[in-house]
Amino acid sequence: MKQGLRMLQLLRLYCSLFLFLCTFFNNTLFAQQQNASNKGIFTILDNNADYLLKKSNTYSVSIGIVKNGKVYTKHYGEIDKGKGNKADNKTSFDVASVTKVMTGYLMAKAVLEKKVNLDDDIRKYLNGSYPNLAYKGIPVRIKDLISFQSSFDREIPDFSYLKKNMDDSTCFRIKKIDESYSKKQFLEDLETIKLDTIPGKKHKYSNTSLELSALILEKVYNKNFETLLSESFFSETKMKETKRNIKIDNSLASGYNNNYLLMPNSFTNLWAAGGNRNSTMNDLIKFLRFELDPKNKIVQESQRNISNSDQSWNGYFWDEIGVSENGKYCFKHGGAFGTNTLFIVYPELQIGICVIVNISGENTFGNLYETVVKIVEDLETTSTEKINYGYRLTEDKVIFSFEYNRKLDPKLIKRITVAGSFNDWNPERKDFKMHLKGNNIYELEVPKSQFEKGKTYAFKFVINQTSWINTPKYALNTDKTEDNNLTFKIE
Repeated sequence: MKQGLRMLQLLRLYCSLFLFLCTFFNNTLFAQQQNASNKGIFTILDNNADYLLKKSNTYSVSIGIVKNGKVYTKHYGEIDKGKGNKADNKTSFDVASVTKVMTGYLMAKAVLEKKVNLDDDIRKYLNGSYPNLAYKGIPVRIKDLISFQSSFDREIPDFSYLKKNMDDSTCFRIKKIDESYSKKQFLEDLETIKLDTIPGKKHKYSNTSLELSALILEKVYNKNFETLLSESFFSETKMKETKRNIKIDNSLASGYNNNYLLMPNSFTNLWAAGGNRNSTMNDLIKFLRFELDPKNKIVQESQRNISNSDQSWNGYFWDEIGVSENGKYCFKHGGAFGTNTLFIVYPELQIGICVIVNISGENTFGNLYETVVKIVEDLETTSTEKINYGYRLTEDKVIFSFEYNRKLDPKLIKRITVAGSFNDWNPERKDFKMHLKGNNIYELEVPKSQFEKGKTYAFKFVINQTSWINTPKYALNTDKTEDNNLTFKIE
């Protein structure tokens, strides 16, 4: 009996030891895999930051990524040449129009709480008649403001005369006007603007729409705009480092123009609903996480396709929301006097990216967008095998083929077309619309007789007529140009 009890105790001891060793080795293996994954992501950041530093000629690059809830940030270069002052997560940058998405969130909240209706005439919330805010009896509505379709003929205040001949002094002159321009003047000038077409018909970027939105929000909530931001946005996102009208000090990053002239920080006496705010990577990462939350009803409303567009849309003050090979995306570009920020989320992939450079030039936005696209491709690409991609040849046909990521929602795709050198790169050609064959695979068969033998043709796939799909890294058949088009040739 005693011997049997002893055997049972030994067996329990061996089992416990076995379980401990299994757990230990599993945890060790998981930790190694995590370290390898993290190292891979930081390598992606390093490679793309190096590319952006050279391409944009900026002094400083800051990148923040949220991927499946995990955060990766890194900073490169130096804020001021020769000073060795590298940015960090607490460095404050002028994020300009990224502010608009914050205002959009507050307006989406007001819509869901039935404080306003998207079809409301905006004059309902203004003190005064403002007959000028209608075109042939058709008024500007809330949904026209948030989608940049208000049809205002100019901005308030109007800087168009200064921007006709831009030079190194232009930004300083704009800031000088901003410093003396009041809310009273804004309301007086609002009575003088005109609509140049029917509201809701034409996209025209407008900062005035944002200041009007802040005014409307103040009216319906009976609180000033800063209080609304504090109580309903910053408290929700836990963003504590986003401010307005910051004076230049050690915490505020310098920004430069293309000639490397130090630019002023922005300033306004208005509501700062469309810009004029500074933020840090700490806060912007929190903002990315917030916008990736599928359970946040206000966030989902702010990204909604209000116009039921078959192409791209704006939601509530986004620059563009659309569908790419990476699913739904929402991006906002913040272009300040001396800094540029690209803030973008891919909700279906649970990826959010923010990239900041302290330079402002004609091609800076394009450089930022190209970098973000490369980062997402690097994060999502798993195949290393080089293949001929996008087509196959039969005896008498060219069969174009595209497989949409099965993790993504195919219902967002209205159409996929082939555009190339053989159809004037026209994504609207109905005869080049691809057909769904099942399992997210789209194909189009074209007779070989439509193409010349021995001639190389370039092409790309286009989603919903607006999103040109980037050629994957593993494609062998590319034209090696800057556009990196796919190619095929019939021998």
